[in-house]
Amino acid sequence: MSQLNPTLITFIFYIVAMLGIGLYAYKATNNFDDYILGGRSLGSVVTALSAGASDMSGWLLMGLPGAIYLSGLSEAWIAIGLIIGAWLNWLLVAGRLRVHTEIQHNALTLPDYFTSRFGDRKKVLRIISAFVILIFFAIYCASGMVAGARLFESLFGWDYNTALWIGAVATISYVCIGGFLAISWTDTFQAGLMIFALLLAPVMTYLAIGENAQQVSVIVESAHPLANNLLSDLSTVAILSSMAWGLGYFGQPHILVRFMAADSVKSIPAARRIGMTWMILCLGGAVAVGYFGIAYFDTFPQLSAAVNANPETVFMELTKILFNPWVAGVILAAILAAVMSTLSCQLLVCSTTLTEDLYKAFIRKSASQTELVWVGRLMVLIVAIMAIFLAMNPNSKVLGLVAYAWAGFGAAFGPLIILSLFWKRMTINGALAGMIVGAVTVIVWKNTMADTGVYEIIPGFILSWVSIMVVSLLGRPPAQDVTDRFDEAQQKYEIEMQEIKNGR
Repeated sequence: MSQLNPTLITFIFYIVAMLGIGLYAYKATNNFDDYILGGRSLGSVVTALSAGASDMSGWLLMGLPGAIYLSGLSEAWIAIGLIIGAWLNWLLVAGRLRVHTEIQHNALTLPDYFTSRFGDRKKVLRIISAFVILIFFAIYCASGMVAGARLFESLFGWDYNTALWIGAVATISYVCIGGFLAISWTDTFQAGLMIFALLLAPVMTYLAIGENAQQVSVIVESAHPLANNLLSDLSTVAILSSMAWGLGYFGQPHILVRFMAADSVKSIPAARRIGMTWMILCLGGAVAVGYFGIAYFDTFPQLSAAVNANPETVFMELTKILFNPWVAGVILAAILAAVMSTLSCQLLVCSTTLTEDLYKAFIRKSASQTELVWVGRLMVLIVAIMAIFLAMNPNSKVLGLVAYAWAGFGAAFGPLIILSLFWKRMTINGALAGMIVGAVTVIVWKNTMADTGVYEIIPGFILSWVSIMVVSLLGRPPAQDVTDRFDEAQQKYEIEMQEIKNGR
């Protein structure tokens, strides 16, 4: 146990540093707008890196390397789909959503945006979208709790439940203290730590293979005959299902809120370049860790027991074996960074949904800014406890939990977000139909049709899109004030984009 003390000390220092950032952000949080959206003040670098860090979660350093280690390069189709989806999200959605949410009565949350965008005076969209967020984020937050618990359990030999609570408390603390600014600033630091770890770990693994490093592909093929084949024995359905992860980007509230918080549309192009470069390097590093891990543990089979028992620990095991404990502590903190960055953002989105879209909208319309901030902090605790309860099963798999929640958001909100930004004729009933159909399809498909091999986001996304269009076209056109605000937002976006092109 003594050899792990340097790693434990590094982790404690890291957590204290994150809490310090939270305290600093606390002083910059003057009202509820600051707490949930940072006053729309994020520049290009923070927008890009916080979006990336909040996106990737523990899946990047545990789920993906583990999948590659277990099945080979055929699992990389997920990464390819994510890169395409993220790029399209930055290109098509980011700038438009930033402008539209500002024009739509300065909407601070997605339910708030939907309510204003479609003139929902009865607030049905607000209620339904809030419940969709809470249902799927409870599952998503649970995946973060599981990843954090697995990390502490593997490194320090702690009991799973003890590890679960320690990881949860560390994240909950700085979210409650500093809100959105704390999360965005810590995400920027954590994104740097993640890319450092994911670039260094595969290089060191390759070098550690020794004289056989020149024949890595041969070693990998002997250990796993199909590992070098990107297509492997995959069917077209399997490839499409993996790439369909990219569809999820259009509906992820914790990523979309980063676009809403940018200081202006002019920050988006630079943020897109920074964010996509970071993402490609990180995903490439994660794939390389899993791939080189196959060769390393085949070369040194006496060290492979832990990884063979749980492939999702391949990054952790390689780091513990190959690095000095002090350096290992820094690198392994990248997993904690990935977990904390995503989990913190998800907790805040749930908190703001409960506070802004339910508490303020229906319970205390006259609540003061100070009251809303403290209610928001209380809601963070409530959602976190729900997620901890869901994560209590030590057999939970990080990738499985993420896949379910990712599909739920992608299908329920993805078509809704895209069409709301591009199609003026879309109606409130169409929006409601698309949201419900998308969410229900994912849940039903996951529980009844999983054996088809089709990822549930595909039928969910398609049926949601069709429902929106059919119901909108069958109903009466939107009210004049709704279309006027849409036109105003479109005009402002086009003006700002022209100014970018003119270099102003």
